[in-house]
Amino acid sequence: MPELVTAPDGTALAFERQGEGPAIVLVHGFGSSRMQNWKSTGWYGGLTEAGFSIVAMDCRGHGDSGKLHDPAAYNHDRMADDVTVVMDACGLRQALILGYSMGGFIGLRLLAAHPERVIRLAVAGVGANYLKDDITSPAARAALADALLVDDKSSITDIRAKMFRAFADQPGKDRIALAACMRGMSPHLPLATLSRLEAPILVVDGSEDETAGAAEPLAAVFANGRAVTIAGRDHMSAVGDRHTRQAVTDFFR
Repeated sequence: MPELVTAPDGTALAFERQGEGPAIVLVHGFGSSRMQNWKSTGWYGGLTEAGFSIVAMDCRGHGDSGKLHDPAAYNHDRMADDVTVVMDACGLRQALILGYSMGGFIGLRLLAAHPERVIRLAVAGVGANYLKDDITSPAARAALADALLVDDKSSITDIRAKMFRAFADQPGKDRIALAACMRGMSPHLPLATLSRLEAPILVVDGSEDETAGAAEPLAAVFANGRAVTIAGRDHMSAVGDRHTRQAVTDFFR
């Protein structure tokens, strides 16, 4: 069973801890959970065997955490604050942060708002498309949210929307909460803010990841960024690839 801590707005946040050594906080992608994103793909065992401890959390609206149906509950600054709530519950003043896709967006917000809490940040499944308004704008988010709720799935024509809908239809997931989360997500941080981030940042993407885009253009924005591309992997398959895990492990070492 996971541990639980309560966010300032009363939302229950679920997390679990494993291992000994420097702490890595794991923040999963949209529609996923700590178990699906990290445990089932080998990250728990891989990171603990490499000498790290892990804190794997369920973001609000996901997994065993509270599932609110109000989009206002899901902006990325609030979700970044959830990470600090979990860190505080674990007695962590600072940590290494790893975020996948939405978790990477949250990690960037965390670093911008609370740089003293982040030793190093690795973002995977986040790339050049993060910088495009047509991906992160409220209108784009609303279109994806509509696809999560439409009764007739065959009416969804956008490839990305089809992918998210199939993910959200998996057993145990709350599509209304996920649609609210999608609507409530924040636009990308301004380039001026991203360029001022001082902590080392790793960007890892699959070479076939059309959802994230290429790693190099995003890494180049950061003062201390580096990029790794995983050959032959897309948005769904890169997370479980051993080369992704190795790149992150080497970076955190």
